[in-house]
Amino acid sequence: MIVPVPRRLLPADQLGRVHFVGIGGAGLSGIARIMLARGIPVSGSDAADSATLQALHELGARTDVGHRAEQVHDVDTVVVSTAVREDNPEVVEARRQGLRLLPRSAALHAVMAGHRVVAVAGTHGKTTTTSLLTVALQRCGADPSYAIGGDLTATGVNAAQGTGGLFVAEADESDGAFLVYAPFGAVVTNVEADHLDNYGTEEAYHAAFTAFLDRIDPAGFLVACVDDPGAAALAAEATARGLAVVGVGESPAATLRARDLTFAGSTSSFTVVADDRVLGRVTLLIPGRHYVLDALAALAAGLRLGFGFEELREGLQAFTGTRRRMERKGEVAGVRVYDSYAHHPNEIAGDLQAARALAGSGRVVVAFQPHLVSRTKRFGAAMGEALGAADEVVVTDVYVAREDPEEGVDAQLVAGHVPLPDGAVHVVPSLHDVARALAELARAGDLVLTLGAGDVTVVGPQVLDLVAADPAGPPAGDRPAGEDDRGMTPS
Repeated sequence: MIVPVPRRLLPADQLGRVHFVGIGGAGLSGIARIMLARGIPVSGSDAADSATLQALHELGARTDVGHRAEQVHDVDTVVVSTAVREDNPEVVEARRQGLRLLPRSAALHAVMAGHRVVAVAGTHGKTTTTSLLTVALQRCGADPSYAIGGDLTATGVNAAQGTGGLFVAEADESDGAFLVYAPFGAVVTNVEADHLDNYGTEEAYHAAFTAFLDRIDPAGFLVACVDDPGAAALAAEATARGLAVVGVGESPAATLRARDLTFAGSTSSFTVVADDRVLGRVTLLIPGRHYVLDALAALAAGLRLGFGFEELREGLQAFTGTRRRMERKGEVAGVRVYDSYAHHPNEIAGDLQAARALAGSGRVVVAFQPHLVSRTKRFGAAMGEALGAADEVVVTDVYVAREDPEEGVDAQLVAGHVPLPDGAVHVVPSLHDVARALAELARAGDLVLTLGAGDVTVVGPQVLDLVAADPAGPPAGDRPAGEDDRGMTPS
């Protein structure tokens, strides 16, 4: 549900006791964590128990599994996830009592108050770029507060209250949240049509990013990846308005460029050039061109904030990743398993490029869970085409999230457009059957990758368990053409 942003936005210390409906989600859990660190009374509920709920409980939050009206009887402010339905009993009760209702964006704005904010926006790469910038600034001794849409691998958390005056935040555009913030500096990784269930048209989506420029402090800056046409157009508009702009990318138009990119296994290396001056070479512990561009954007923001290249580089090179962004889940009997959040065609293509580098001489075996009916309806064909970069593809049913199912918008819509030979594309409608399908497809030396923004993330560990439990181990040779004894339906 969409909760209106109130006209008057209060700082966090004026919200009283705060209750989060959907506290286990990536967005709300981080805000709750920061409030707890500041001594603000926090409670929250979610549909299912999770490690996140347990961690927040240990930090002092009252957490409940399930949504009940009585859970908001002793609170002052209720923060509501966009995934929550209008008839949620806690929301209904909060309205009956006349409690202050806030969307995630207003709650994040509340904890940002009093800080110099750098907001990271864009269709793809927000989480990784925000994470890279956070770690780089930490290495510089800045100790920023941060709120990220995923857990840092190094810390295991997605948000923290820092001791410095900086606040680094992932600025989500999916529901227009980024238009609530007032950052000193902003990063825009790219601008491509998405979230049309909210915006309606591609033009409206691009217009939101143009409106985002109005939110940036006139004395601040914009970092934009000018390799991307949408972000390049935004950079041109910002320049015309007199805002300081740093263009990043491989393009000659970039003022901070990545040159001489090389990829080896799980690493990516590139030379950084500012105008015509070589600053040095950076080697990342994460693979793929898209991560190079994310790191370059984080570096540009750090430089613009006044930090030195050498310390920023050390931070970037120490970055070990973010959960669900090409996250290594393990290896058994020569089968490596990774998991990633990719759910848009370009994200799929980027992660498969990285997977190919990681796989070496092995095959890439992918399971993809489409996310949202509206996105799959518009981009299903392009998703399938991007999946063609793998060797074997399993497609499962659409994760509908906040929408309702629609006839004809299903796994087949994606699988039917995967440009691979017959027998290499498999529709496995139920997620419960995907792990076994992958385990039986995998051979020693293969890389198995689960992709999607839904609950497909649970599949990777299941694959590892199944491979480990097979006394024969994964096959080393080719399966005869046309053989399919896994209960899968060829597309």
